[in-house]
Amino acid sequence: MPHIDYYFVTVSPWTYLGGNRLEEIAEKHGATITYKPCDMNRVFQSTGGLPLAQRSQARKDYRMQELKRWRAALKMPLTLEPAHFPTNPAPASYAIIAAQAAGGGDTGALVQSILRACWAEEKNVADEAVIRDCLSAAGFDPDLASGGMLTGAMAYEANTEEAIQVGAFGAPFYLVDGVEGFWGQDRLDMLDLYLSGALS
Repeated sequence: MPHIDYYFVTVSPWTYLGGNRLEEIAEKHGATITYKPCDMNRVFQSTGGLPLAQRSQARKDYRMQELKRWRAALKMPLTLEPAHFPTNPAPASYAIIAAQAAGGGDTGALVQSILRACWAEEKNVADEAVIRDCLSAAGFDPDLASGGMLTGAMAYEANTEEAIQVGAFGAPFYLVDGVEGFWGQDRLDMLDLYLSGALS
């Protein structure tokens, strides 16, 4: 059974645009997923990337063009400049980690709910009330928003270090069986082909 380690940040529009395609692909191929939110700014620092604010204007302008194109292509609601971006991704990340460990709900749905809250609903995903609502909607105990902070913080640091070690350098990043990496929601079709055995 293949396994996918999924490295991402809870305020990434590109992660949001992945929607539920990863989960659909995993189900199709009988693959399991471990959700590993991480500190992407630290990953950038270690791998030569730059946070959005430090990128050239040409790169910022192209990012906007691509967001508009992908929004239209995927027919997904997306606010190009949401009211609460950037915001601190850590609290939502801690909640995802705690929820995954606790079980009882749908982790994929939780991740998507948090991303949608930022990019389609213009909510602050660093706000505990928003996180609690997302937890409840995905079938988890909303108290994990606060009760899972310590465990979440420790795992968040570990996820970040692991992401750097395995060669992740941006979000979303999908790693199959610790070997084959795919960067970006626009590589999900390639991930599907790989799991189908169509790529060597």
